[in-house]
Amino acid sequence: HGNRFTGDPAYFKHISSSVTALLEGLNVSPGEIAAAIFHQPNSKFPQKIAKKLGFSREQIKHGLLAPMVGNTYAGASVLGLSAVLDHGRPGDKVLVASFGSGAGSDAILFTLTDKISEAVKKAPLTEDYIRRTIFIDYGKYARYRNKIYKG
Repeated sequence: HGNRFTGDPAYFKHISSSVTALLEGLNVSPGEIAAAIFHQPNSKFPQKIAKKLGFSREQIKHGLLAPMVGNTYAGASVLGLSAVLDHGRPGDKVLVASFGSGAGSDAILFTLTDKISEAVKKAPLTEDYIRRTIFIDYGKYARYRNKIYKG
């Protein structure tokens, strides 16, 4: 983004529109949904849109990963979905709303089946991958990115 990204009007307008249209079309209320994942350019935006649309902190907590991993851009919604599926139970309804600058927003509602319990056991949990994070100092980062040259 070239300028400060405030989320207005694009992020909030498009996500609100796609989620509202989906829920109205399916005759589902936010209270019927176990978990909701919203695109996460930061941690503030998904919390704000969740509240505006009637979702609780409890419904977004497992999928809100921006505070730990930052902005993963196009991967934000699916990464959040991965974390939510790790905690999913058969019958849970899971909402995912993506956003892309210039692309708008898509919203999808899944209902988890009894296969979720077995599927979760087949790979490490998303939180396990996040725990494996190795932080490096700026000097190492600069060397990895070829920003430091020996003369």
